[in-house]
Amino acid sequence: MKPVIFGLAGPTLSADERAFFRDVEPAGYILFKRNIENRTQLRGLSDDLRDLAGRDDLAILIDQEGGRVARMQPPEWPAFPAGPAFDALYEIAPSSAIEAARANAQAIGLTLAEVGITVDCLPLLDVAQVDTTEAITTRALGREPMRVAALGRAILDGLAAAGVVGVVKHMPGHGRAQLDTHLALPTVTASDAELEIDIEPFRTLNRAPMGMTAHIVFQAWDAERPATLSPIVIEGIIRQRIGFDGLLMTDDIDMKALSGTPGEKAAGAIAAGCDLVLDCWGRMDEMIEIARRLGEIAPKSRDRLDRAMASRQAPQGDLADLIAKRDALLALV
Repeated sequence: MKPVIFGLAGPTLSADERAFFRDVEPAGYILFKRNIENRTQLRGLSDDLRDLAGRDDLAILIDQEGGRVARMQPPEWPAFPAGPAFDALYEIAPSSAIEAARANAQAIGLTLAEVGITVDCLPLLDVAQVDTTEAITTRALGREPMRVAALGRAILDGLAAAGVVGVVKHMPGHGRAQLDTHLALPTVTASDAELEIDIEPFRTLNRAPMGMTAHIVFQAWDAERPATLSPIVIEGIIRQRIGFDGLLMTDDIDMKALSGTPGEKAAGAIAAGCDLVLDCWGRMDEMIEIARRLGEIAPKSRDRLDRAMASRQAPQGDLADLIAKRDALLALV
């Protein structure tokens, strides 16, 4: 097994993809709008990926956050609110906000479980600042570490109740970035003491099954390398100071925040201590380069992957009831 999660080009596996994936055996896959048409098609695609891998516990990922980040959309699936909706409710009724976030995440999870998706890249634990990039503020759970952690825990619990694994992101914190990492590399100049605010929610939820890195330079920790490529940040901050021992994947390796070829970036991330590389776009030439640069998954990383996927349980709950409960609580705002 290669320590990489690959994207797909379209709504079905091509012959070339099928042959390549069978040979390479990636650790999992991630799906986007281009891969999704309807329930029947999507369930068929996820079943096809499981059959190809020969694993019922295959990690099939999606970014289904709600709001602007939703790969499965109406009218086929319900629309879900993004993080700021729960932040606003928390301002007046913290317990209600936590319950609403849990119900919403469980409802999201049920829609994923129905079509065979096993991992949702949610929740964001990034603590927003006054000058945080809009790429984060439109999705974040708030500006207070305790609030972000409380809502994040509810989201993880809601996904778990639906049989879906959650991913905390973006470690060790994306909240101080003033640039969108899809487009550029942000540098954070905050001091080590100031960055305690950023890592607090991740430390609180350090037993989460999966986490995702941030493509950000933190001058206080490693002025030369973004967190994804920094053994100082991954080992010293994420593993030791935060205490996270779950599966750690990169954010999309194709983002413009990172420089170099896809294979160079992938190899650098694994060398720095990431367990898996996330390569989202399904471009065959890039996937071939990445596969050639990566060895087999490390035993410790495979154990973390297996532990995360073994944490799944049978889906519980009624979708309509959960959405009604969430809407009633959000109506308090």
